[in-house]
Amino acid sequence: MEGVMRAWVRATWWIKAWTVACWVAVDCAGMAAAQRPNILILLADDLGFSDIGCHGGEIPTPNLDRLAANGVRFTQFYNTGRCWPSRAALMTGHYPQQTRMDPPRGRLPSWSRLLPHHLRPAGYRAYHAGKWHVMGAPKVVADGGFDRSYVVHDHDRNFGPRSHELDDKPLPPVDPASGYYTTTEYASRMVGFLKDHAREHPEKPFVAFLAFTVPHFPLQAPREDIERHQGRYDVGWDFIRDRRWVRTLELGLFSGENAPAEPGVIPHWNLGEGELRRQVDPAEVARAVPWNPLSAQEKKFQATKMAIHAAMVDRMDREIGRVLGQVREMGAWTNTLTVFLSDNGASAEFLNRGDRHDPKAAPGSAGSYLCLGPGWSSAANTPFRLHKSWVHEGGVATPAIFHWPAGIAARGERRRTPAHVIDLVPTILAAAKVPSSLPPHAAPFAGRSLLAALAADVPVEREFLYFHHEHNRALRIGDWKVVTKRPATNEWALYNLASDRAEQVDLAAREPERLRRMTGLWEKATLEFAADAERKP
Repeated sequence: MEGVMRAWVRATWWIKAWTVACWVAVDCAGMAAAQRPNILILLADDLGFSDIGCHGGEIPTPNLDRLAANGVRFTQFYNTGRCWPSRAALMTGHYPQQTRMDPPRGRLPSWSRLLPHHLRPAGYRAYHAGKWHVMGAPKVVADGGFDRSYVVHDHDRNFGPRSHELDDKPLPPVDPASGYYTTTEYASRMVGFLKDHAREHPEKPFVAFLAFTVPHFPLQAPREDIERHQGRYDVGWDFIRDRRWVRTLELGLFSGENAPAEPGVIPHWNLGEGELRRQVDPAEVARAVPWNPLSAQEKKFQATKMAIHAAMVDRMDREIGRVLGQVREMGAWTNTLTVFLSDNGASAEFLNRGDRHDPKAAPGSAGSYLCLGPGWSSAANTPFRLHKSWVHEGGVATPAIFHWPAGIAARGERRRTPAHVIDLVPTILAAAKVPSSLPPHAAPFAGRSLLAALAADVPVEREFLYFHHEHNRALRIGDWKVVTKRPATNEWALYNLASDRAEQVDLAAREPERLRRMTGLWEKATLEFAADAERKP
């Protein structure tokens, strides 16, 4: 009996020891997960470089300004110049040409992975609200790897979308008179997801992607938001451009002359001037012409359009504030890496789609379909050249804010190293200490980790930055950039961005050998990226 008792005691001891070990292992795993940073990505749609306050704009954006004041801003951060390729690059860490996303050609390659696919094995929960537009992965949950998602596919209706989904399941159309507004709804959905996370998964870190559809056309905003900005833009786009340029100089975001507006350049798909005035309003102005010669009617109409644009940006900032408030409330503020970007520059497009424009509807209401146009787009992209879809600086330069109290010691500093949306995935994986889950036959990440640059204003080593969209081509190496623009002859220009970021002095004739090397490298990269898109195991 005594031997049996001793055996029982030994067994009991081992069971207790094993149980304690399991508790410790689970607790350590939980601690490790808790120490990984939460990730919050905030993406604007068609926002100009100087549209927000901390980038020189007059639109009030106090929440973004506070993030910048307590984090770092990159002064030379790039997107791809268009909505869907920027989202593909942001989610994959690859150029969209490597993943068959520019131009879009079906599904993403079998080897590609989106950000949640890398993070979820490390214990992350993934949440999305807003626009998706990753064309090669149409379902946010099933294809994108998110746990929860509220997505609006209907980008032409801010007050009453007809195509939207919750967790990949269709929702009924929204009544435009219900008080719904996309920006507010996106924030509310994200706040709800984060509240559920805090209640149901407090031990796990989260990655949250809040992708707005503003200030993308159509220009639509709640009436009370528009009224806050009425009259501000009566001074015209030339005055606003000059004032923003001065502010970018004062803030240390730019040095040099302001790029002039280019009345001769508009998107080739725009409505013609006659059709534009007939379909939308006789006071529409098709090109970025000087302000003063406009008629009083044209000035009033154009100033109202910019007031709506400002209202959309203002509302976005307010809703960002609500989401940041939820992050604070759940005790996640200190260890959340928050990133704010835009998917491309402001838009010079003039279209009339969706429910079509009703000339009798109040500007900015659900019945109106207005576009910003090249006059105000030139102001929004101050101090750079051109607009969305081009790969000159106005099309691809974005405000970029990184905020992470536990991980970034700098407060209010600027980073001058060139960076790109392809860098987001490698940076986040490095911050979270999570290995890549790319298979062996995958193309290596095109992006680079920016962790060193978050700590100090140091260069990020890379061979080049590559751009290609709608026959617009560019390559940047150090301070040098070669670039073309459609619809001209598509000949290469060469600029030294250290002294000429406004891209005004073409040095191609003075530096033929540099031009040859850089354009040759662009051609070589284009072929390699096409091969990457077809990689097989």
